[in-house]
Amino acid sequence: MRKSHRVVAAGAACALAGLALYSAGAATAGQSTANSTHEPYNIGQLVKDIDTYYGTTADANGVYQASPDSPYAEDLAHLDADAKRYIDKAARKAHRHGEKPAVVFDIDDTLLLSLDYEKRYNYTYNSTTWNDYVNRADRPAVFGSPELVRYAESKGVEVFYNSGLSEAQRTAAVANLKKVGADVNLDADHMFLKDKANPPAYLGDCATPGTWNCTTVQYKSGTRKHIEDDLGYEVIANFGDQYSDLDGGYADRTYKLPNPTYFVS
Repeated sequence: MRKSHRVVAAGAACALAGLALYSAGAATAGQSTANSTHEPYNIGQLVKDIDTYYGTTADANGVYQASPDSPYAEDLAHLDADAKRYIDKAARKAHRHGEKPAVVFDIDDTLLLSLDYEKRYNYTYNSTTWNDYVNRADRPAVFGSPELVRYAESKGVEVFYNSGLSEAQRTAAVANLKKVGADVNLDADHMFLKDKANPPAYLGDCATPGTWNCTTVQYKSGTRKHIEDDLGYEVIANFGDQYSDLDGGYADRTYKLPNPTYFVS
C-alpha cells in the first residue's frame, strides 16, 4: 500500500479499548508510578493483546491466521450483518428512484488479511518484503468480506475497489481476490489502484505524470467523487480498515473494519 505514512503497533494501541496510555501517577502491574510523564502502553503486552484479539495461531505451514472464534471475527460478524441490512434497504430505495447504487471496498485488511505479514515482520513495513508478500497472492480473506461483496452484487449494487496497492500489483490483487471468492468486477474499470506514473486526471493537481503528492484521503475521496460525478453512481457504502479510507465524503455511509496493527494517515 500503502504504508508510506504508516504508524505501526505502538501507535495502534488506541484501537484496543483504552489501553493506549496510562495517566500520570497511575500504577500498573509491574510498573512504578510516574510523577510527570505519561508512560506508553508496554509494546510487548500490546502485541499479546493484538494476538488475543485476532486469536492468532500458526497453521501447519507456519502461516499466522486469525481465529474464526476470536473477538476480531465477532466484531466483523456484527459489522457485516449491519451492512447487509443497510445495503438491502439502500439498494431498494436507490432502484426505486432510478439511481445506480454502488459500494466501494478497500482491499488490504478490508478484503485480504495481512496478519501473517505483520506478525512475521514484527509490525514493521518494508516496501520490498511487502511487495513480495502481495505478489504471492495467497492472503486469506478478512472474515465475511467476500460474502459481503457477493451480497452487494446480488442486490443489484455495483461493486468498486479503491486501494492503495500499486498498478504493478494489479495481477496479484486480482488473483488473490479470486482465490478467496471475491470474484466480482475485478476489471480495471472497477478496481482503482495507485498509478503514480500515469495518474488519472480526475485527481487534479495533487497527481500529475511522474509526480504524486496526493494524501490517502485525497486519492480515495477523489476516486469516489469520480465514481459518483463521472460514472453516475450513488455510493451507498464505503468500506475500509483505515479512517483515511473513509474520510473525504462521497459515500452515504461508511464502515470502519477493525485493524489494530497499523495506521495509515
